[in-house]
Amino acid sequence: MAEKAVIRLAAAAYPVEALKSTAALHEKLDAWVREAVEKGAEIAVFPEYAGMEPAMVGSPEHADWLEAAADAVTGYRDHLAKLARAHGIAIVTGSAPERVGGELRNRAWFCLPDGRMEPVDKRKLTPWERSNTAMVPGDSLAAFDTPWGRIGIVICYDSEFPRLVRALDCDVLLIPSCTDAPSGQGRLRIAAQARALEGQCVTVHATLLGRTYCPLIDVNTGQAGIYTPPDRGLPADGVLAIGAMDKPGWVIADAPLQLLKDRRTDGEANLRNDWDEGAYEVASAPVSL
Repeated sequence: MAEKAVIRLAAAAYPVEALKSTAALHEKLDAWVREAVEKGAEIAVFPEYAGMEPAMVGSPEHADWLEAAADAVTGYRDHLAKLARAHGIAIVTGSAPERVGGELRNRAWFCLPDGRMEPVDKRKLTPWERSNTAMVPGDSLAAFDTPWGRIGIVICYDSEFPRLVRALDCDVLLIPSCTDAPSGQGRLRIAAQARALEGQCVTVHATLLGRTYCPLIDVNTGQAGIYTPPDRGLPADGVLAIGAMDKPGWVIADAPLQLLKDRRTDGEANLRNDWDEGAYEVASAPVSL
């Protein structure tokens, strides 16, 4: 499979809202995908929990928001898959609680232009998710060999664990996220840039925005961005593209995949190959102060 030297990536800073009808939601998704396509994007990433929107259509009050979202997610997922096929673009759907073997998982879908749909589960739930929801973590990692290279996908908190991402061995890392405070946004940006540095890959951070009456996504703040390792021919600060804080829209950039791969052998640093999985002995001794 011949790999492309450059890929155009799109990260959504996506405002979640309670729309009046499913038709209105589909019109919104149509417009977002159409804009990404018109700007030449080949992969478009929606954020974590954007898949809660179907459960809010008509502004109902649900006794159990997770179950309501799981009931509504199939049509949402299938509509985005249809858009991926129609436009010849790959789309990471917004994640939502979804039933898997009788359990609820935080799941997104990687919808490919050929019609395939691949699930992506969150592996590590946040302390808030563990304490306040009935969701359980997924049990597998998501990586795909494509004409763009190896694509890895991790949902939000998963991106903060270097060894988890290291196992994906990817050229492009897609990170749909949802954060409710500037500190959370800060962690996700640092994680995205750190994973780009360590893996000598490009990372794509999509974020949820806005306020809703749904307790799972009541307050959302963030800043979408696309990052690389700092190196020759790449941005000195590692920022390929970044949006304004809490400003809705696509952040789009061309990622030089072949240049990134070249820098793994001739770059200023060689973190991807120099990574050491072994244990270290630490010499320590008591010190009197």
